[in-house]
Amino acid sequence: MKGFGLKPSLIDSLRGYSREVFMKDLMAGIIVGIVALPLAIAFGIASGVTPEKGIITAIIAGFIISFLGGSKVQIGGPTGAFIVIIYGIVNNPEYGLKGLLIATLLAGVILVALGAFRLGALIKFIPYTITTGFTAGIAVTIFIGQWKDFCGVSYAHGEAPIETLEKVEAFFHNIGSVNPYALLVGAVCLVILIVYPKIEKRVPPSLIAVVVGALMVKIFDLPVNTIGDLYTISNDLPSLTIPAINLKDMGALLPDAFTIAILAGIESLLSCVVADGMVSSRHRSNMELIAQGIGNVGSALFGGIPATGAIARTAANIKSGGRTPIAGMVHAVVLLLVLVVLMPYAALIPMPTIAAILFIVAYNMCQWRPFVHLVKTAPKSDIIVLVGTFLLTVIFDLVVAIEIGMLLACLLFIKRMSDETDVRGWKYADKPEDSINLRQVPLAVRVYEIRGPLFFGAADRIADISVKDFTRCLVIRMRAVPAVDATAMNALKNLHERCAAKGIHIVFSHVNEQPWHTMEKAGFIDEVGRDNFCPHIDDALERAAELAGVESGEAE
Repeated sequence: MKGFGLKPSLIDSLRGYSREVFMKDLMAGIIVGIVALPLAIAFGIASGVTPEKGIITAIIAGFIISFLGGSKVQIGGPTGAFIVIIYGIVNNPEYGLKGLLIATLLAGVILVALGAFRLGALIKFIPYTITTGFTAGIAVTIFIGQWKDFCGVSYAHGEAPIETLEKVEAFFHNIGSVNPYALLVGAVCLVILIVYPKIEKRVPPSLIAVVVGALMVKIFDLPVNTIGDLYTISNDLPSLTIPAINLKDMGALLPDAFTIAILAGIESLLSCVVADGMVSSRHRSNMELIAQGIGNVGSALFGGIPATGAIARTAANIKSGGRTPIAGMVHAVVLLLVLVVLMPYAALIPMPTIAAILFIVAYNMCQWRPFVHLVKTAPKSDIIVLVGTFLLTVIFDLVVAIEIGMLLACLLFIKRMSDETDVRGWKYADKPEDSINLRQVPLAVRVYEIRGPLFFGAADRIADISVKDFTRCLVIRMRAVPAVDATAMNALKNLHERCAAKGIHIVFSHVNEQPWHTMEKAGFIDEVGRDNFCPHIDDALERAAELAGVESGEAE
């Protein structure tokens, strides 16, 4: 099956499935479920929803993504990439949780459509500079957003900043209320998260941090906020909720939905590529997008938040021995059991511990090394897109960053491509016999050579083609023109009309396949005359001399 095939990887994985493989998948699923637990809680809280919604997302979306996905080892669930966009939607007084549900549903539908129409390859058109820029911006936003809980800072009643710069201002305005006990718990947990992986890799460091943080607060009776102090913890099974949706809400939330879909598509397919390299496999990108879409629809209907493929959890699955989608499904079942049985104990987790976990998440996703490398080595236009997307993400929001980043990238790309397109006329030499590379061209014939793509950004270059009073035939050499668009086609038609009005013939040399099809579809070839399209410059010069009424090579 080819990479664009629409068949879940689970079907292939079950062929020849053995007890030995199942035991490996079972252990991997249990381990990944343990790894995912504190992360799911942290992502839920950071997104502005209740802790169990992060777990519900990992259960519903995680199971569906593994069951239907195009990767054998992908683990789906909530990720840090969505925190910024979710927080903005949830804290919008006009929409709140209903808005998040609608946006997630729409994003799911968009992803399903992309996969069903085999448009997974479109994701690759998102420039690397944009993905690096907004990823770094999200990381900074997550980092700043956790200052309050890490330091135990108290805000005045009703003070709930949403924008990143507002959070910075509010933090320093209330910095006098720093809780040293919260800072201590957070610092201890942060040290564990950094140091423990270097000592022991079998047990997730986030789990150790959660246990240590909870014990510190409980045993020493520290005045530190826990999840239970700020949230009502529920261990109820997720229930199906179908919202009332109208066109007005859909239209207003569509930009957010597209942003969620783009993020989910990029992160999931990137995770698949990383996983392919680790297990020597090949994912099915379009099937993966369909699974991501259905997973997000399912998550929304059961009260969850957006989900995508999680690179870190996918890598943990592989390292733990998971080789089929069964491991991801087991991970979802483990989290379901945790939700029902152990969720009340989540109330004991200190908020500084959650903040420390998210600090590490932010660091891991910031990609500061690629960012710095791009700033040092990339062309100026790419640096502008990179830095611009980063700043827009931090200062405004992700929707604005992606919209303006893509617009800026497109404009700069158009400028770059237009600069690569060149229209030059051949120069006449007094002694052409001095070089075997020079061709004899009658004075009545003028030759222009076009290099580069002829598109709307460079179509005006055709206006640079000029003729003399004695010119009777114009030769246009197009061997270096890979493509022609409608705007350039119109410019060529205008050139032909101008020349025809002066009684000047046009001969084209070496028109490539795409320009030829475009010209033929537009009726331009018949308009100019098929005999005036030659495969080689020598044939074109001979034809031009014939049309000009002079002998080939005659100097006049």
